[in-house]
Amino acid sequence: MAYYSSPKILRVPDSITEVPITVQSIVIQSLNKSLTRLEGTDMLRPALVEAGAVKVCTKVVLEVKYSLTYTDAGEIAKAHLSVLLGTISNAVVPLQQTFEIHFIQQSTKPVPLSGNPGYVVGLPLAAGFRPPVGSGIIQTMSRYGQFTVLRSTAEQDCLAMEGIRTPVLFGYNMQSGCKLRLTSATTCLLVAEKVKSLLRGQGFPEFVAPFGNSRAQDVLDWVPVHFVTQASHVKDSCQLPVALVIEVKWTKYGSLLNPQAKIVNVTANLISSSFPETNSGNERTIFIFTAVTFVDVSAPAEAGFRARPTINAKLPFNFFFPFV
Repeated sequence: MAYYSSPKILRVPDSITEVPITVQSIVIQSLNKSLTRLEGTDMLRPALVEAGAVKVCTKVVLEVKYSLTYTDAGEIAKAHLSVLLGTISNAVVPLQQTFEIHFIQQSTKPVPLSGNPGYVVGLPLAAGFRPPVGSGIIQTMSRYGQFTVLRSTAEQDCLAMEGIRTPVLFGYNMQSGCKLRLTSATTCLLVAEKVKSLLRGQGFPEFVAPFGNSRAQDVLDWVPVHFVTQASHVKDSCQLPVALVIEVKWTKYGSLLNPQAKIVNVTANLISSSFPETNSGNERTIFIFTAVTFVDVSAPAEAGFRARPTINAKLPFNFFFPFV
């Protein structure tokens, strides 16, 4: 078992400072799957025990978990090792071993789940991005900042609300907005880009987790966000975004007794209109808003009953002889 705690881990690449691997826990699993945690962390060696025709090997490595803690600068600070040892017999073949590596950022708390597995009403949607190169979904550490929309304020001034966001909570229909004041000196292209950035936020997500506990590495299970741009039919006119309408479709998944909420489709519709003309010296006010709607697309539950059994009775031709 010392083989798993002996690798050398450098604090940073191309450095001479090594981080020792500390054995955090050793758990013994018996043949009946019961677990016992050892008090000490001394390295143990496998042992072969023969009981007649049965051969049993004890202290065999079944599972190895590494936990690496790193700093904001990307330096490895600590390395921990957890080992699961088991007892196997010659009847248990082949042997399956599991190896895991977890990276934990220093001075941070684990990201809470939004459900297990289905979403819980009132908890934020889990969302993120898929990098061009890589296999997992990238998420921010704060789940309340992964899928956000514009938040209304008392001033309702669009140009002063950039960066003020509120999370999208599962099951809560939301609507927020602000007022945009236009003058004759306002440039359409500049304002349109500003409003679009205001509605989308700093990082509008590309994918949403179907369940509240979906794993980032299960990329194919995540639901893509369909971003649609809807403009007016007036040609050769500057288009000003006026609304972002988000529709989240979800369904009840699993047992009728304990259904789980699963997101199946997300659509974000950016609605634009022609830039209004403003006369010299006058000022026009346009309302910019964001709406989030949750739609239950579950099929109606139908109670199922087993069909009445059919009796396939075949009697011999002389069954009623001599009465018939």
